[in-house]
Amino acid sequence: MKNELIAAFIAQLESDLLIMKTAALAAHEAATNEESKPENEYDTRGLEASYIAGAQAKRALEIDEVLSLFKNLTVQEFKLDDPIRATALIHVKMGNTEKHLFMFPKGGGVQVKFQNKTIQIVTPSSSLGQALLGLSAGDTADYEAGGRAGECHVLKVE
Repeated sequence: MKNELIAAFIAQLESDLLIMKTAALAAHEAATNEESKPENEYDTRGLEASYIAGAQAKRALEIDEVLSLFKNLTVQEFKLDDPIRATALIHVKMGNTEKHLFMFPKGGGVQVKFQNKTIQIVTPSSSLGQALLGLSAGDTADYEAGGRAGECHVLKVE
């Protein structure tokens, strides 16, 4: 099952990368287009387009890095009481909501629909990821996100 999940993440990231590269190219073309030359000292269209192109190119590199990690991944298998670490599929309850998370070094926030569930990458560098690392099924984690405190109960680790 995890191999299929990894394949779903790869497909999502490849799609995201194609979209981001296309957008970066379009923004670059807009920044260098003859029509983007400033008409006066207050005209910043070309400069703004170049900032957008740069940011999109940077995001494309980030996506490419996460994609490379997934393509070279060694999937870890977890037993019932194993602690959470990289490649753990984590089922949690946050408030009244159950969520499915995938612990991965990079790519926090990337989501994929898999077997009628939304699974989101959480990284060890995030507040929630830090709180979950090393916990097992049945444990509870306190974390802070967006300036708000939260509690997360680990239901299952796969």
